[in-house]
Amino acid sequence: MFFLYELERVITLHPSFFGPRMREFLVNKLLTDVEGTCTGRYYIICVMDAYEISAGRIVPSSGVAEFTINYRAVVWRPFKGETVDGIVEKVNKMGFFADVGPLKVFVSSHLIPSDIKFDANATPPQFTDNGDQVIEAGTHIRMKLIGTRSDVGSMFAIGSIKEDFLGYKWPISLDIQIRYC
Repeated sequence: MFFLYELERVITLHPSFFGPRMREFLVNKLLTDVEGTCTGRYYIICVMDAYEISAGRIVPSSGVAEFTINYRAVVWRPFKGETVDGIVEKVNKMGFFADVGPLKVFVSSHLIPSDIKFDANATPPQFTDNGDQVIEAGTHIRMKLIGTRSDVGSMFAIGSIKEDFLGYKWPISLDIQIRYC
């Protein structure tokens, strides 16, 4: 789920950047330091604005200045029970791994419907129901998050496609997209 958080970050700036464009340097450093990172609880997707920059404090014996920046950011925090769309990255007999943006999700073969079986003879390896549904690398899939695990700087999740309206996402043909746009 996406949220708008108000966050705070301390940034150090070398004396060579002091001057009329100091605010611009601080905001650019904030963007490069935080956008696209994981805190262990959520992913920082985008910094909306830096609404307050404190007066700098010189760090003794180094000459650099510390600035505290308060900013608003769009963050994504995956929750247990949330339904997400992803792209299958790797398939093996134990299940498959999918990417949901920056989040890695594993779907075990026990959490795949019983009519969809692993086909070891296929190239590339895939789960299939010997009909329309084929789950292989590059397939778009809809899954429900069963649980999440946080490490320092990364998150992982376990997913399921064993419920209604989950699993293989049928591709939309281009002519249908153009007609309804």
